[in-house]
Amino acid sequence: MPESMSMLSRQSSGGLIISSKHTLVQMCYGQRHVGDGDTDHYCWQRPEDMTTSRQAYKIDESRPGSDLAGETAAAMAAASIVFKTTNSHYSHLLLHHAQQLFEFGDKYRGKYDSSVEVVKSYYASVSGYKDELLWAALWLYKATDKDEYLEYVIDNARSFGGIEWAITEFSWDVKYAGVQILASKLLMEGKHKEYNHILEQYKSKAEYYLCACLKRSDNNNVERTPGGLLYIRQWNNMQYASSAAFLLTVYSDYLQNANQKLHCPLGIVDAQEMLDLAKSQVHYILGSNPMSMSYLVGFGPRYPLRVHHRGASVVSYRENKGFIGCTQGYDNWFGRTDPNPNLLVGALVGGPDSNDNYQDERKDHMQSEACTYNTAPLVGVFAKLYMMGEHQNLSQVPSLKSSY
Repeated sequence: MPESMSMLSRQSSGGLIISSKHTLVQMCYGQRHVGDGDTDHYCWQRPEDMTTSRQAYKIDESRPGSDLAGETAAAMAAASIVFKTTNSHYSHLLLHHAQQLFEFGDKYRGKYDSSVEVVKSYYASVSGYKDELLWAALWLYKATDKDEYLEYVIDNARSFGGIEWAITEFSWDVKYAGVQILASKLLMEGKHKEYNHILEQYKSKAEYYLCACLKRSDNNNVERTPGGLLYIRQWNNMQYASSAAFLLTVYSDYLQNANQKLHCPLGIVDAQEMLDLAKSQVHYILGSNPMSMSYLVGFGPRYPLRVHHRGASVVSYRENKGFIGCTQGYDNWFGRTDPNPNLLVGALVGGPDSNDNYQDERKDHMQSEACTYNTAPLVGVFAKLYMMGEHQNLSQVPSLKSSY
């Protein structure tokens, strides 16, 4: 490939393969959007046996996907910060592509599920693309310190919903709470006083989210199960609990560093109380709950054994090299009551219902399906707790055997 061309791939909720020339992104292929959801769901197979069409879908100038481009730009910009001191070349490459993607997503605006319609039934962009563009701009500002990105966040604060939307969830789709919390840090640092009137409004919306999680709001508090788990909705609730724990942990650091407290309608909250709530979610996830069940597969003495996952639930290729067809997988493996033959170590399942009940059944995808965006924010909380020495208070991971 010529030096003026570059390709970089990243797997995430907005994973892309970028095809670019010089500084202009021409088109992007979404890694998540390879294949068709309907035909994929028709089959229960190991990856080695898949014969269904693997058509790839792209966004380009005529079929925009600003949310997909913006999300990946944010991820690459954030990663460029991480690698800056250890791999400067890779960091520069990440940042270069992040800037390209942001420019592309902002210039050719539109929702990716309008361009890639096959995803609407599975990963619809409910929040639209404006939150992802704000998200990308903030991370690019953190990575580059260039005023143009901060000005973008300020200038589009109202029209893009950044200071309009008060949200009680943070997820792969809805980024507003994350945007508002990042903007709050800029205000606390006191470096951008000319923008304080806008940053204060971002902070107000961030506080709405945090106070709702802490049950200190006078309305719209986030519900909790009797055992104390934050509960947003029935389907895959753990993604919301783990992401809330992450944002609470981050904001707790902000408050401590700025020597400030959170002022909620129903009381004042300090950094420690906020961190305590985050820790309670982690402890619940790892087994301190009415079911005495760790929802992180492979951790602790009891965890889900029938995760809704094709590769985990079908005999490994190492053990059986015979072809397993679409319906054969359903007939012989999906409906089995036996534990999965392969252990999906580190997966965080969807979790219990609103009454702390969990059915360890493969067919119950609302509770037993595992997603990368469940585990990802939890890793951030683990990192913080490890730095604090909290790992000494957690159960030791047992020796595990897997047929992988």
